[in-house]
Amino acid sequence: MAAPSLTSPTLTGPGPRAPLSAPDEARRVALVEMKRLALGLLLAMTLIFAVSFALEERYPWLEYVRAAAEGGMVGAIADWFAVTALFRYPLGLRIPHTNIIANRKDEIGASLGEFVESNFLSDAVVRGKLESIGVSRRLGAWLVQPANAQRLTDEIAHAGSGLLDLLSDDEIKNLLEGVAREHLLRPEWGPSLGRLGEHLVASGRHHAAVDLLLDKAHSWLTAHPEAFGESVSTRLPRWLPGFVGEMVDDKAYREVLAFVSTVQREPEHPLRGAIDRYLAELMADLQFDDTMIERVEVLKLELVDNAKLREFAGDAWESLKASLLAALADPDSAERAGVQSTVLDVGSRLVADRSLGARIDRWLADTAGYVLQKYRHEIAGVITETVERWDPAETTEKIELQVGKDLQFIRINGTVVGALAGLLIFALAQGALVLFGG
Repeated sequence: MAAPSLTSPTLTGPGPRAPLSAPDEARRVALVEMKRLALGLLLAMTLIFAVSFALEERYPWLEYVRAAAEGGMVGAIADWFAVTALFRYPLGLRIPHTNIIANRKDEIGASLGEFVESNFLSDAVVRGKLESIGVSRRLGAWLVQPANAQRLTDEIAHAGSGLLDLLSDDEIKNLLEGVAREHLLRPEWGPSLGRLGEHLVASGRHHAAVDLLLDKAHSWLTAHPEAFGESVSTRLPRWLPGFVGEMVDDKAYREVLAFVSTVQREPEHPLRGAIDRYLAELMADLQFDDTMIERVEVLKLELVDNAKLREFAGDAWESLKASLLAALADPDSAERAGVQSTVLDVGSRLVADRSLGARIDRWLADTAGYVLQKYRHEIAGVITETVERWDPAETTEKIELQVGKDLQFIRINGTVVGALAGLLIFALAQGALVLFGG
């Protein structure tokens, strides 16, 4: 198997990879350039070493150059090995304690999760941060901006439309049918109607309905005088002259019209009192008369059977859903305007009412503290589980793209420091020979 190049732009092993994002692609290019620079310094040191080694007998001062180049080569190769060992096997050789990130991926994920849990998810850290930033004040200042309120309203409308589309129509219809059956059909109608009617009669609110009926009756009689034509005369003996029947019919019509007009004008008319007494008795019968209650129940079942109830639930949901979707889709609808107005009002109150803001901040801090105390380990466990699910090669690539460019400076520094160290060691050795070697 061929050994990989020291400057190979391939950061991971073979296999299909998802396209890199634009930032990661920029990091990859920068990493490759830094690898080439580090390799260039190593090759330069190698060339200098070869030339100085070949000519040092002719030019003794090149011994110092050779020592510096030799030290630079050693430093460059050692640091290349150290950096490469983090991400893969150097030269493809499975040397112990190399390819560290891929081999210890799960341990790294567990350590990272533990680090985040201990240092970032503590109650003191989160509570202190929430108290320092003033969430309610910042939120209020953001919400009072009309553009932000409009944006939030649009997002709420979009989310609401999505939720309505997500809901199952059949399940909602079943729910409405069940609620109607439980709260509409199961209870007896008679006592409930009786109590409601008793309250209306006692308060006199039924008088408006009586007045409306009288007004309608008077208007109809005025507009249809022929309605009494022969309605009375047909019951008279046949031997009476025809004009007598006409007079009787006309008289009956005028009497009825006058009677209705009189009842309209007189609030204390006996008919009104009779109606009040009748309604009071009817409301009492609806509550306490078993026969009346049973008759109402029979009527209820005739009016609302299972099929009609199902149809009613379906029609109600479809109508409500269509209205809501239309309102949410219309930027100028009253519903969206109401939501936006509420958002602006909430923002204004958060800005102006400091006591309200303080209560909300305390609630947020207490809630965050409770959540962290209860679920801190599970939250940090997301990091551990996510890293565990990563492919080892993918993990290596992700980490190398983030820190690999900076790690190449280790190779560059190792080359420079190795050269200086080699020169210094050789110079000290030469000095020691002069001093102690005679």
